Amino acid sequence: MKSPVKPPAKHTAVETAPGRHASRLPPAEAEYDRRRLRQWLAGEARADGVARRDLLRLLAAAGLAGAVPAGLTALAGPAAAATSPGIVKPLPDEWFTVRGTNAETRFESLADTGYHTPADHFFVRNHTATPVLDADTWTLTLHGDGLAHGRETVLGLADIKRFRAVTRTAFVECAGNGRSFYTTQQGDTVTGTAWTLGAVGLATWRGARLSDVLRAAGLTRHAVDVMPRGLDADYVIADGTSLGRVRRPLPVAKALDDVLLAYEMNGEPLGPDHGAPVRVLVPSWVGIASVKWVGDIEVSAQPLYSPWNTDFYRLFGDAYPPGGSAPLTGQTLKSAFELAWDAPLDSTVRHRLTGRSWSGAGGVVRVDLSTDGGSTWHKARLHDAPRRSGWVRWSTDWRPPAPGPYELLARATDAAGRTQPDVTVPNTQGYLFDAVVRHPVRAV
Repeated sequence: MKSPVKPPAKHTAVETAPGRHASRLPPAEAEYDRRRLRQWLAGEARADGVARRDLLRLLAAAGLAGAVPAGLTALAGPAAAATSPGIVKPLPDEWFTVRGTNAETRFESLADTGYHTPADHFFVRNHTATPVLDADTWTLTLHGDGLAHGRETVLGLADIKRFRAVTRTAFVECAGNGRSFYTTQQGDTVTGTAWTLGAVGLATWRGARLSDVLRAAGLTRHAVDVMPRGLDADYVIADGTSLGRVRRPLPVAKALDDVLLAYEMNGEPLGPDHGAPVRVLVPSWVGIASVKWVGDIEVSAQPLYSPWNTDFYRLFGDAYPPGGSAPLTGQTLKSAFELAWDAPLDSTVRHRLTGRSWSGAGGVVRVDLSTDGGSTWHKARLHDAPRRSGWVRWSTDWRPPAPGPYELLARATDAAGRTQPDVTVPNTQGYLFDAVVRHPVRAV
């Protein structure tokens, strides 16, 4: 049955530091995944759109170590086009590289944009095409046996805005950001969109806490998973199989922690390409968790599966179990120069090299730079305080000692003690590349 929700009186809270509000964290990934699988085997879980053989594979019963999951295309180079029929906003060549239904931000275009990524520079990741939805008629339906009496609640945008408004500054990053470097730097064969480092953007998001909306809808103590689903078109893989609309479950502990139903980005209503009128924002997690154009949320007393946490967004390959890793959650650590690839630099003058570093595990506390391919290193100047879910901008001054080719390297260390490695362990779908990127320039 449908039940109206009466949100609390509208007021605003701003969160600028970790731990200021709820601090419940999701359980360890591996144990969470094992528990879900045990529940499935006992008939206590449901898999929406996932074949039984795929779940058995997760238990290593099918022996698919090193296999490339179906439906992914071979790694391809950058697209030459500057527009995409599936993206609404303009994609000028100096800001974006268009990659099929996606648009990657050129990092050099961020050099003078400040801490936040302007919406017009923000990367676009679409499985199909951007839907243009009417905010006045849009609704969000909450349903499932994790709600009291299995009731269904339907909310409009005005209802969402009556909940306490919270702002969070956080980056959103595709799990495949940096994928191309598995091939170009390490010689690994991977599949998927050939992102360099521009499938990331940082904004201040404003919206309602998902926890407040869930509790108002009648969340029970039996709920274990929360699965948002988008309103974009069904995703059809290469063999013609429709996987339905993009959806991916969150453990209820994460849903109650820091997740937003966001309707503003950098002080403006969301644009169509970024999830208008409402999207999910899951700070520090892989971008697929931050479902755009959310239309319904299932709250389940059983573990949930979808293709986006079974076939996709796990790590497969020789270094991982036959059924793959646990579903990906937290993002990894990266650094990028705000400089064009193979940029020509005048060897007679001193240059100010700038860039950004970020991590899903905590703020970046140190960045070391090399201008000689890694032979020597020195600390960069940091221009921002370390922030959970944020990035730091950094700089150094450099005059090339002579004309010729050079490799610039940036290596970040975060508050959790992680430092970017020289090499990332490969996985077949090319997720979570975190190695130091070797950025070529030419002194002329």
